Amino acid sequence: MSDEFNKESNLAASQNLARRLRALTPARVGLTRTGISIGTSDLLDFQLSHAQARDAVQSRLEAAALCAAIGEITATAVLRLHSAAPDRATYLQRPDLGRRLNESSQAEVAGHGASLSADKGDADTLVVIVADGLSALAVERHAVPLLKELLPRLDGWKLAPVCVVEQARVAIGDEIGEALHAQLSIVLIGERPGLSSPDSLGAYITWQPRRGRTDAERNCISNIRGEGLSYAQAAAQLSYYLTEARTRQLTGIGLKEAAPGLKEG
Repeated sequence: MSDEFNKESNLAASQNLARRLRALTPARVGLTRTGISIGTSDLLDFQLSHAQARDAVQSRLEAAALCAAIGEITATAVLRLHSAAPDRATYLQRPDLGRRLNESSQAEVAGHGASLSADKGDADTLVVIVADGLSALAVERHAVPLLKELLPRLDGWKLAPVCVVEQARVAIGDEIGEALHAQLSIVLIGERPGLSSPDSLGAYITWQPRRGRTDAERNCISNIRGEGLSYAQAAAQLSYYLTEARTRQLTGIGLKEAAPGLKEG
């Protein structure tokens, strides 16, 4: 009788601990078991999350709608561009094609760059690039709300046209920034989905963007979403990096200090 009571008591304690842990993290901890197998509810939850992550990777960005939404909150032009990857399957198999523009987009950006040539070398010129990356869902959910928080913080910056790019990787911002003579670029891009985060948005900041830049020359703010970094927090951190980058004329491994005293609002 005592052994049976101890087993039930230990089981209840384990279940209580698992509930407390699950309340603190989206990670899969304390999964139920039936013999040597995972419980049905936890298995179905895993399969759902896996399907959502696959859908996020495969989904197509509604670029026209996104351009229209961005156009409503900014006075600058909004350019709809495309990488050299013609479709999603090619994009996933050829990362190199997602890092450069196709010919028609190159021509469009070059045309705008020519009109901005008088600003070449102006350290106050900033370009914002919005790219689908590996989660169009993240961009569609979070790019516009984040821009609403960020744009009012950009006093003193000269904004180049906002660029919305389909089938794009982070490095495509280097080609665009160089063509538009921007001294600093922000790439908002859908991050690789995880099993608890199919809609995570990342922001990459690069000083003097140009082709050939490496990831060591960028700063990244990740996990921008409802369950992660809020729009206000992300905008504040972006503003901090922009100010520091302009002052110190660099980004990347040389600019790793955390923004002090970040608060929402």
